[in-house]
Amino acid sequence: MKTRAILERLIAYETVSRDSNKALIDWVADLLAIHGIASTLIPNVDGTKANLYATIGPMDRAGVMLSGHTDVVPVDGQEWTRPPFTLTEADGRLYGRGTCDMKGFCASAISAAIAASKRDLCTPLHLALSYDEEIGCIGVRSLIDMLADAPVRPAMCIVGEPTHMAVASGHKGKTALRAKCFGQEGHSALAPLAMNALHLAVDFAQAVRAKQAEIIATGHKDGDYDVPYTTLHVGKIAGGEALNIVPNYAYVDFEIRNLAEDDPQGIIAYLRKAAADIVANTGHSAARIEVNESWSYPGLLTPQDAEVMGFVKSLTGANGSIKVAFGTEGGLFSTRLGIPTVICGPGSMQQGHKPDEFVSVEQLSACDAMLGKLLDRLS
Repeated sequence: MKTRAILERLIAYETVSRDSNKALIDWVADLLAIHGIASTLIPNVDGTKANLYATIGPMDRAGVMLSGHTDVVPVDGQEWTRPPFTLTEADGRLYGRGTCDMKGFCASAISAAIAASKRDLCTPLHLALSYDEEIGCIGVRSLIDMLADAPVRPAMCIVGEPTHMAVASGHKGKTALRAKCFGQEGHSALAPLAMNALHLAVDFAQAVRAKQAEIIATGHKDGDYDVPYTTLHVGKIAGGEALNIVPNYAYVDFEIRNLAEDDPQGIIAYLRKAAADIVANTGHSAARIEVNESWSYPGLLTPQDAEVMGFVKSLTGANGSIKVAFGTEGGLFSTRLGIPTVICGPGSMQQGHKPDEFVSVEQLSACDAMLGKLLDRLS
């Protein structure tokens, strides 16, 4: 089955992260089974979602893993001019939610797995498809747990996020957090006698901004990134019920995207101390700020002289490498399993998460060509 036909089927499954991906995974497993490829499915607790892992070739050797996620971001509130869950081709582009991020690569990887089943591989090809990447690389963790206990792990990994087929050696880590701010309610006419939780939230957001300014001035820099330093970002502040009530609760959702050289736990410790100082300065017994982590994934920093770098460059014909602003499961494969990992896939993240998302036919063909060369090397 050709890549385009597989992609058409994948796009038709509305695998937004809030919904199930099980129908897509079952279809892929059935397709692989037709070609004699056995799949291991790793479901979530309620069975509505699953990872898929398959090996083609000798089971007692390390091999190369192709990794992609099957979930996509929502289309709600976006003005699409084409149906988002129907593959549409126009002017050399393939439109649909997930074509770029990242069902295009998944389709090419599935097609390569099918082609591999017809060849006599000396070194195995592994296919890993995960869920809930878009909400923090959540689903892949159970697949990683399985690989941690496996007698043989892949020797290297290609995560097929869109890089315009450039070879990416790294990305920042991310930690998502919430600061819960507790005060004391009261009548707004007597506001100074109460403790406004929104004021605590605003003061905490200012502490986040102050720490960002310090990092910009004195922190580590990596010029391979568009933003060359660790970033702190406040994404949401909420609280209060009515204008005439002093709010007793508010929260601040914020994130840290850290360079590999920066420890996010150190930044969190700093912000917890800042929160304690804010509370102390109020002099109010009801004031309290709790800073809690929601989820995190590590950054990726593959050395330039790593074997996987030269190997994948030889498949694409690239001379140099890049680093990408977005996160992937690659950092988890690298840090938790010690699998050397690069990111390389069709399309550009400039198209990701937008209405009328697309991957070009040319880029998808380039990915097919890269994986074709990979099979030649594994045979």
